[in-house]
Amino acid sequence: MTPKQRMLTVLSGKLPDCVPATPDFSNMIPARLTGKPFWDTYLYNDPPIWEAYIAAAKHFNIDAWLEGYDGYLPPIFPDQLRSRAEWKDYIVYRDDERIATQVCRMVNGKREWLPRVTAYYVADPPTEGLKPEKLGLPPVPERWEPIEGRKAQPTGCEAVKIAKEMMGDQGLVAVYVTYSLALNSEEDIYRYYDNPDKHERWAAERVEQAEQRFAYLMSLDVKPDVISVGSSGTLVYQTVEIFRQLTFPAVKRVIELASAAGIPTHVHSCGPEKQLVKIMAEETDLTIIDPLERPPMGDCDLAELKRLYGDKIVLKGNLHTTDVMLRGTVQDVVAASKKAIDDAAAGGRFILATGDQCGRDTPDENIHALVETARTYGRY
Repeated sequence: MTPKQRMLTVLSGKLPDCVPATPDFSNMIPARLTGKPFWDTYLYNDPPIWEAYIAAAKHFNIDAWLEGYDGYLPPIFPDQLRSRAEWKDYIVYRDDERIATQVCRMVNGKREWLPRVTAYYVADPPTEGLKPEKLGLPPVPERWEPIEGRKAQPTGCEAVKIAKEMMGDQGLVAVYVTYSLALNSEEDIYRYYDNPDKHERWAAERVEQAEQRFAYLMSLDVKPDVISVGSSGTLVYQTVEIFRQLTFPAVKRVIELASAAGIPTHVHSCGPEKQLVKIMAEETDLTIIDPLERPPMGDCDLAELKRLYGDKIVLKGNLHTTDVMLRGTVQDVVAASKKAIDDAAAGGRFILATGDQCGRDTPDENIHALVETARTYGRY
């Protein structure tokens, strides 16, 4: 089987030729493999991170999973394109280690700056949403410069088409339609508790936007392989009750629409996830969930989740990204991979992956070991 065939077979509930191997290295490792400063990839699109990921997936011959969250694939939906047209980012600081950008728009002939900056680093992924003072910058920049040399990217329907063409048979392309996280900062939490009268409206607006985005995707000649509806850290800033109140209605609605259209759906949510797996398996037709992190970063036991929900939902995980993948030996990776396969592969509906993002300095031989173990030991 090709990697794409292998992944689609698992998502359909059938048995492929072997357990798919999908280590999560969507950012740092692809950027490292380019051999360029990380800001070339993240700020200047040279190459854009999604292209770098596809190249890395082919380099390691994994069963690839390109996740089209904001900033990872180019803007796809009309509402994203309108926002990009209104706001423009400028460089407000640079030195040998980082470049800082800030976004503004013109209002009545004057620049209106957002009160946050993004820091791009020479050898790390960018940090978004920083207060300018954390970098020693004023809230309103005193000087700025245009971002020259940034390479243009396809948008809208062309973004999906080109991403799938570049991916080919190496794996799948997934696009986010809505998110399971509404609160991801202190300001968001205060806003939630200060405005109890708006919660129902916020939830309804999410449903409306999700339906519009889904309809747009269905209008495309080339559609994504998977539709995503999760968010990193869904149950970190949010309680289960807040998730159910603000975002679950939109998440559930998209899953219903996608299921009716025959398109698999996916939730990624690092951190505590056990309760989320239960909700998704028992109350929706969600196809696949990851990364099922084990303690202390998460709360998931792979064997337990397989026993409880393995006949209802595809489980994707969950090798420890630091103890095993970053700091472990090849033998450690092989042993952990075999245990995960033993815990969750019986009967199918399992993808061998990592418990979230692999670190930048993860040894290449450890990634190769994960893939090779899935190809050889992970036979059904």
